[in-house]
Amino acid sequence: MNKRKLSFWEIWNMSFGFLGIQFGFALQGGFMSRIFQTLGAAKDDIPLLWIAAPLTGLIVQPVIGYLSDRTWSPKWGRRRPYFLIGAVLSSLALFFVPHSPTLWVAAGFLWILDASINISMEPFRALVADKLPESQRSYGFVVQTLIIGIGTWVASNLPWMVSQFGVSDAAPSGVVPMSVKVAFAIGAFVFLLSILYTVFTTTEYPPEDMEEFEREKAKKNQFIPDIVNNIGSMPMTMKKLGVIQFFSWFAFFTMWSMANPALTEHVFQTPAPIEANYDMTVAAQAEAFNTANTAFQKSSNLVGSYMGTYGLSSMAFALLLVLYTSKRRINRKYVHMGSLILGGIGFLMMKFIPSHEYLTISFVLIGFSWGSILSMPYAMLSSSVDPKKMGVIMGIFNMFIVIPQIVAALGGVNFVSNLIGSEAINAMTVAGISLIIAGIANLLITNPKAITYQTVEE
Repeated sequence: MNKRKLSFWEIWNMSFGFLGIQFGFALQGGFMSRIFQTLGAAKDDIPLLWIAAPLTGLIVQPVIGYLSDRTWSPKWGRRRPYFLIGAVLSSLALFFVPHSPTLWVAAGFLWILDASINISMEPFRALVADKLPESQRSYGFVVQTLIIGIGTWVASNLPWMVSQFGVSDAAPSGVVPMSVKVAFAIGAFVFLLSILYTVFTTTEYPPEDMEEFEREKAKKNQFIPDIVNNIGSMPMTMKKLGVIQFFSWFAFFTMWSMANPALTEHVFQTPAPIEANYDMTVAAQAEAFNTANTAFQKSSNLVGSYMGTYGLSSMAFALLLVLYTSKRRINRKYVHMGSLILGGIGFLMMKFIPSHEYLTISFVLIGFSWGSILSMPYAMLSSSVDPKKMGVIMGIFNMFIVIPQIVAALGGVNFVSNLIGSEAINAMTVAGISLIIAGIANLLITNPKAITYQTVEE
């Protein structure tokens, strides 16, 4: 099928739903560990509490990719029904998660939230490949990254912004502050609204051969064999990208799960107080606990805001790539390599900065790697696979995202960081080393079509 080139605003409209998806991911990534700590989790238990997120991705994304490849509605298209279902479920989960009364309830809501976000997210990757000619693929994924950057920055700052309007950061022991609850409610609204915008402003191409599509759709009990066959026949470029993805996502999972305990403890010197260490029947002890808890909650707001910086710098990085790739070709391999190494340096700096203001520099560098992770691997992959299987291939490719997170959650983070020392900040050092390894692994990519594609007619 000859696909026409789309304008910037057409690509913007079809990608705008990612604003809401990123609101969900940024609130989850920036504040779930804070919620877990508030509800009594020890810092060494936090990675395991996060295991729901990658496990749901491992199961949900290939399934949704497979189903969306076999879906077609003249009114709703192929991918858009999944956007909408995921948005409704994600918005409900976002609203309720900070109201969790106990740790196990919060972990359960994380499971529901991540599964719901994945229902919306996976088809968005396939939509870019569905809608755009190959010459615009890098451009399309970079526009997605631009929108993701905006969402990351705004959502990461929401609890701080809300507290500036007078919403309290203080709360009794075991209760999430109202500033966080309001921020998650705003995130739920934005998630649903942005997905609806894409659903109603974007059309999709019908299957190229409707008769063949209907025959494939009519086949029964093909899901597992198809998944297994596609895994077995994945292109060599996809396998090499899997190595890069493993170390990249190990690093970012480590950040999402451990940045709050690491930075509140090491940089802000306000670790989460442990109630068992205080005699709450003594007024002075109870007051000391409340003072320490409020300090922890306020510094957690700042950690979230600093983390938002990586969204802002990824947005700037994406904007530069948008301007460049709209006119010229890029070497995806070296862009990705350099970006990941810079992000690794940003993580390594955290252990040695003299004050929290320097976290801005760290997260700016991390943002370069984040902007590249969200665009370059998908652009390289989409040039190497059968377009008729784009949904299921993108779903399988996301296994390379969730498997390293599962490894990290099951003890990988704790084991490797404890080799350096017991302080939580060592987890950020592990993230930095992992990201640098991911950058160097780009040297494995040798397929010329994956490395670069002419984005305009010469």
